[in-house]
Amino acid sequence: MSNRLFQTVIHQMKDVVGRTIGAIDENGIIIACSELSKIGESRQRIKEELSFSRDFITVDGYTYKFINSVNKNDSIVFVEGEDAEAEKTANILAISLGNIKSLYDEKYDKGSFIKNIILDNILPNDIYVKSNELHMGNDECRAVIVVKFQGATELSPYEIVQNIVTDKVKNYVINISEQDIVIVKEVYDGCTSEDLEEEAEDILNQAQTEYGAKLLIGVSSIVEKLKDLAKAYKEARIALEVGKVFDIERPIMSYENLGIGRLIYQLPTTLCEIFLQEVFKKGSLESLDRETLMTVQSFFENNLNVSETSRKLFVHRNTLVYRLEKIRKLTGLDLREFDHAVTFKVALMVKKYLSGKPTKF
Repeated sequence: MSNRLFQTVIHQMKDVVGRTIGAIDENGIIIACSELSKIGESRQRIKEELSFSRDFITVDGYTYKFINSVNKNDSIVFVEGEDAEAEKTANILAISLGNIKSLYDEKYDKGSFIKNIILDNILPNDIYVKSNELHMGNDECRAVIVVKFQGATELSPYEIVQNIVTDKVKNYVINISEQDIVIVKEVYDGCTSEDLEEEAEDILNQAQTEYGAKLLIGVSSIVEKLKDLAKAYKEARIALEVGKVFDIERPIMSYENLGIGRLIYQLPTTLCEIFLQEVFKKGSLESLDRETLMTVQSFFENNLNVSETSRKLFVHRNTLVYRLEKIRKLTGLDLREFDHAVTFKVALMVKKYLSGKPTKF
């Protein structure tokens, strides 16, 4: 990544300097240059000679200088010419690239640190010590957004999310796997789960519009401590999994808005099986056909209103009542009664949960 940053600066300075300029990495290879044909050439001999010099050396019409004069294993800049102007330009270039490299290295270290936290690879006490070393606040409010890519994309998922996320000082984009990217976001005071969902929707729309990418997004709750990012990451992953099991039509799922699905997800499967056996007569749930289940779904969506449901289903009111009676006879539950309707709704979700066999994190 620093190669690309170096090349960007050198390209911008090329016309102003009016000379060939470039950078050599710690292995003695040219990694950036105003003359693109030189990139990849070896300058190992220069590195060895410069390590014995206090500041500059001139070789074959070029002036060379370490970016960091203290560290003799660091990158090197070079400028065409062996005069005082070349030395001055090399100094300016070394300062510019040195500052960029320091900022990048610091950002990279912070990103690795954040990744270790969310993957639970670091002890709580070490989090406090390391965060102080990296000058990161322990008490800022943050949230985790997990972006799961569906299918292939022209750019890598990591690059796409990097391009979409604007504030890269307070937000961290972390590559978890080939298709899973995590955004650790510092949030403002008063930020709500609805605000986070709106931001997730912006990411979704931009990825679809500009890159043709299809995404599923899980959003965590807001945590107040750096050490709680591991919990937030698990919440975002759970939101994705619960969404897949219970509400597959929605591409964005927030942990705080999972409702009863979150509770069911946390129950042992054996307990769920016992619940179904107690609520229904043996085989009664399986005996309900697709049309009956669609009727039940519409009945729930219309707040148990018989007239409104029959209108939406384009059936006579008596036909709907007949179907509800059929369910009562099969299951013993009258969906026109609120308590029975809640039991039936939960049972359907438990059944779907057991069929989905989700992986817990």
